[in-house]
Amino acid sequence: MKIDVVNQKKEKVESVDLPENIFGVKWNPKLVHQALLAQLANRREAWAHAKTRAEVRGGGKKPWKQKGTGRARHGSIRSPIWKGGGASHGPLKEKNYSKKINRKMNRLAILSTLSKKFSDNELLVVDKFEGIENKTKEWARVLNKLSDMRSRTALILDSANKNAVKAVSNIKKIETISPNSLNVYDLLRNKFIIFEKNSIKEVEKIFKKITP
Repeated sequence: MKIDVVNQKKEKVESVDLPENIFGVKWNPKLVHQALLAQLANRREAWAHAKTRAEVRGGGKKPWKQKGTGRARHGSIRSPIWKGGGASHGPLKEKNYSKKINRKMNRLAILSTLSKKFSDNELLVVDKFEGIENKTKEWARVLNKLSDMRSRTALILDSANKNAVKAVSNIKKIETISPNSLNVYDLLRNKFIIFEKNSIKEVEKIFKKITP
């Protein structure tokens, strides 16, 4: 599996072999969808919360005596049937939305997505990002030659280039992903993926470590 490696001007400098166990995995849309749903569910936090009768303020005193008034008996004005009372079956912030997906399935979903990007020609390998001042304007100038800035693009940099993350983060529709943070959601939401050559070796090492 060969791919052209380009320089910062998008000129071909060489061809390299991509690891087939990472970029040659069969596309599995059902598994990718399952991993995506699990990832989004695990990021979800329960914000909505309706107070129960125990949480609503007031209502400590019995509104009237139990018998002899001719009215229905009540123990608290904060009962759910009273105006201003607690909610009976409202949403609670303790709700857990998380979904479980095992490590092997999640790993395979990531590899399947990377392989799909490669087969769809949505993956670019750059020899090295160097000589660029860590300023947003400078990075935008370089990336404009490599990618269509109108489409979302993920930049996977070598660990040695981590200082560039802040400058790149200010560019619209461009985001950086570290090799050890690859995930299905970020790979799918970006149309194009740009790898720095050394970051491919890092990804290969990482996935060897997490192999079951």
